Amino acid sequence: MAVKPSAMMLIPLALLLLALSSSAVAQLQVGYYSKTCPNVEAIVREEMEKILSAAPNLASPLLRLHFHDCFVRGCDASVLLNSTEGNLAERDAKPNKSLRGFGSVDRVKAKLEAACPNTVSCADVLTLMARDAVVLAKGPFWPVALGRRDGSVSRATEAADQLPPANGDVPLLTKIFASKGLDVKDLVVLSGAHTLGTAHCSSYAGRLCNFSSAYSADPTLDSEYADRLRTRCKSVDDMAMLSEMDPGSYKTFDTSYYRHVAKRRGLFQSDAARLADAITREYVQRIATGKFDDVFFEDFGESMIKMGNVGVLTGAQGEIRKKCYIVN
Repeated sequence: MAVKPSAMMLIPLALLLLALSSSAVAQLQVGYYSKTCPNVEAIVREEMEKILSAAPNLASPLLRLHFHDCFVRGCDASVLLNSTEGNLAERDAKPNKSLRGFGSVDRVKAKLEAACPNTVSCADVLTLMARDAVVLAKGPFWPVALGRRDGSVSRATEAADQLPPANGDVPLLTKIFASKGLDVKDLVVLSGAHTLGTAHCSSYAGRLCNFSSAYSADPTLDSEYADRLRTRCKSVDDMAMLSEMDPGSYKTFDTSYYRHVAKRRGLFQSDAARLADAITREYVQRIATGKFDDVFFEDFGESMIKMGNVGVLTGAQGEIRKKCYIVN
């Protein structure tokens, strides 16, 4: 797969960004709001329980919002900003067109503003909501260090260039993850988030027909599963049809995603690519046995902590937005 010249610059640029952000990460603390908003986590959890009780399908979109935020400009809530006249924001970039959950973030932020005005950043809100989305879907708990500040810049072009593509192979995805200070283990561990949620037909239809000059369908996709998908997905332009990323268990955070991938039944081309690399294949096959659920849960929490530290703004950097969709 050809790599764009800009992608080749990711790793050297990452070294600079990581050096600049290391002091910022050190300023994040568990209990950061203990004096200024001591009930922040309880408020977020209470609202998340209400949100997911009414709409369990939102667990995946809220987790995905955090992913898409951190991979562009770091975890600064830039993905939440609306476009303005003269600027197309991240949320309106093509890879982000299917993002959902913005209203839920606004709802939680409003509760926090009522309790602790001008105190808790949208970046921290999004990080806590992602953690609680996993916990409430029967997944692992991990401590979240807080103290992030909100960014004021959001560009659709950056999202289009920097987000990991659904058809990416492991070498490309490894470069993208490395640019954020994440390694190949983080790559295969965080892909386990695909245990939750659904995906639009357009994100995988290219695997089902006219795949290449040599193959009608993607040969890495189980043929029986491909036939089943074709009954639901008729066209790459179909934006209405949804398929479960972890069939039969898409509302529960568990390890069944890895069992599907091990059987060549991962929905995305990037899922299938996990079997083409020795390191990621070994991890997939190990977790797929069902004997190491606790290992995956611990790994996932550790990788989420690492991702939540990417490119954070702290101290006097950025701002604390009053409303997450607009700068102050």
